Amino acid sequence: MRESVERLFADRYGFDARKRYSQEQGGWSRDMWRRYAELGLLGLPFDEKYGGSGGGPVETMIVMETLGRALALEPYLATVVLAGGVLRLGGSEAMRADLLPKIAGGDLILAFAHAERQSRYDLADIATSARRDGSGTILDGAKSLVLHGDSAAKFVVSARLAGGQRDQAGIGLFLIDASAKGVSARGYATVDGLRAAELTLTGVRVDAEAVIGTPGAAFPLIERVADSAMAALAAEAVGAMAQMHELTIDYMKTRKQFGAAIGGFQVLQHRAADMLIALEQARSMALLATMMAAEDNVRERRQALSAAKVQIGRSGRLIGQQAIQIHGGIGMTMEASVGHYFKRVTTIDTLFGDADYHLGLLAENGGLAAA
Repeated sequence: MRESVERLFADRYGFDARKRYSQEQGGWSRDMWRRYAELGLLGLPFDEKYGGSGGGPVETMIVMETLGRALALEPYLATVVLAGGVLRLGGSEAMRADLLPKIAGGDLILAFAHAERQSRYDLADIATSARRDGSGTILDGAKSLVLHGDSAAKFVVSARLAGGQRDQAGIGLFLIDASAKGVSARGYATVDGLRAAELTLTGVRVDAEAVIGTPGAAFPLIERVADSAMAALAAEAVGAMAQMHELTIDYMKTRKQFGAAIGGFQVLQHRAADMLIALEQARSMALLATMMAAEDNVRERRQALSAAKVQIGRSGRLIGQQAIQIHGGIGMTMEASVGHYFKRVTTIDTLFGDADYHLGLLAENGGLAAA
């Protein structure tokens, strides 16, 4: 599978091709999305009866690392890992039978509308309200930074049925159409070249069959899907960091200063070695995150994912900074790919909690391993 995915991106996803894809509708390539489907990537984590291949976190890691190397723009994380993960783990049988084959076939784009402006990294901080109305539910509120929300045909939305704004209990998940009355999405480009949207919900009616899981008890599902996404993002970051390191080594071999290639300067060799060490540390923690993503013990799973986020954030900063410094001024230009990789790795650090936030969580809970 790794060979097939790497061959696809080597043939069709150079830096110039990526620029062209970013100018297409929604900021990504529909042709590439179709090829994802043909390779079976879009159905990777879904059961075979839904058109998938029954893959797990390891297969997702392989794909995400390759997407990171290619700096891919397509909504794989948003549709397959996040929204698709919610449906796979919590959707009704009818919902899965209807929607998962469409995702696997490349015919349906989904987005997970969960974060809100005030919530920052707290998964339980939900102010969007859900009030019962006969057999249905009425949603009111706003969601922020909905990844690829301007391309989605449907949204998986979290809303509060009961409890205080930061209570873990009382949260529900609902599936709504992007074209439903009262739904408004404002799309925009993010700093890393991808797309997101601000979603406004005004009196949106949701029928009973569109409720995902048990009403008011959705937080464990949200937490599990977020953990899976963090493991996937760790793998993507490793792919991006590996590419930054390779680009920098190649540049050191060709860039000349004082009549010699700068790769011959010992101080830059030391910097390149530091980048490699940071990359291997990140890779090890991404592997740990992958192994723990499906762990049923919530505390152990969350500890491992937090530890991975800490190392990914630290390694990404070090590798990105050194790559830019060694490239010099050209590394800051839009024409140089290395700067785009650094932007993506920096964005990954902030998704679902940055390194400092997760370091705090680790400290509060006694660290990854007992002293």
